[in-house]
Amino acid sequence: MSALRVVAGRLLAMVVTLLVVSLITYAVFYLLPSDPAQLSCGRPCTPQRLADARAFMGFDEPWWRQYLDFLAGLAAGRTFGEGAAAVHCAAPCFGYSFRLNEPVTQLVLDRIPVTFSIAIGAAVLWMLLGVGAGVAAAVRRGKLTDRVAMAAATIGVSAPSYLVALLGILLFGFTLNMVPVGGYVPLTENPVQWLWHLVLPWCVLALITAAVFARLTRAQMLEVLGEDYIRTARAKGLRERRVVGRHALRNVLIPVVTVFGLDLGMLLGGAIITERVFSMPGLGALLLEAVGTIDLPLIVGITLFSAFLIILANALVDLVYGVLDPRVTR
Repeated sequence: MSALRVVAGRLLAMVVTLLVVSLITYAVFYLLPSDPAQLSCGRPCTPQRLADARAFMGFDEPWWRQYLDFLAGLAAGRTFGEGAAAVHCAAPCFGYSFRLNEPVTQLVLDRIPVTFSIAIGAAVLWMLLGVGAGVAAAVRRGKLTDRVAMAAATIGVSAPSYLVALLGILLFGFTLNMVPVGGYVPLTENPVQWLWHLVLPWCVLALITAAVFARLTRAQMLEVLGEDYIRTARAKGLRERRVVGRHALRNVLIPVVTVFGLDLGMLLGGAIITERVFSMPGLGALLLEAVGTIDLPLIVGITLFSAFLIILANALVDLVYGVLDPRVTR
């Protein structure tokens, strides 16, 4: 029952957080001095045509009324306009992009496979590389392994992601001609080409983020290795590999998982720089498009979807806490 109460409480917290984020996001974007209806007005844009466009798109109401309509659309769908020209957006309706003539939900779903492919593959790599390097550096503190790992981590933390991506393209794409430098091939179309086109983006993101995880893991591991229960385990004659892997690493992973959940959630919302550099049509590229054309429904929809992914990632991290340390759910 206690576990159920914890899960129910966190689900409620997720819903409340999403409502607050959606309200703030909606207010910020729709109070900006811009008029999306202006882009759909046509030429010449007379005052009457502009008023008709605003009414059709639902921008003729106060922002708070638009927000309530938005929430209703999430639950039951929404119809824009009237008569034969009316446009229906099925639930959950995150809005409608009149520039692209498609519901925001569909646009997001079309781009999700690209962003998820980049994010999840890179996350697996940076977790393995970062935690592995951090543990090795801590166990061999002060030795060559430690110095090399921490020097590489310092460079990784300091290097801008776009610079690492461009250097990777120059070296492995153009100079050595080893991997593709852009584009995306769907997994269902050609699994081998899907993997091959993602190798460089995965490595770029993993190398940069793994540097943060290596430093964090090393610091946590050094602290844990000084605890009394670790000394007791060693005194009992347990092998060092078991002491580190079973006793120390379990506690080290708790703060590491926290940072992992945040980073993965933000990346799932759109790896903007990576997608731009490697010409991949993911959520980040779609968001840049929307900003450039002042497509407010699309901007709001992607922003809220990204916020949902971050909140969901944090909720999953809480559940992982319960596995790593059952005392958290008590």
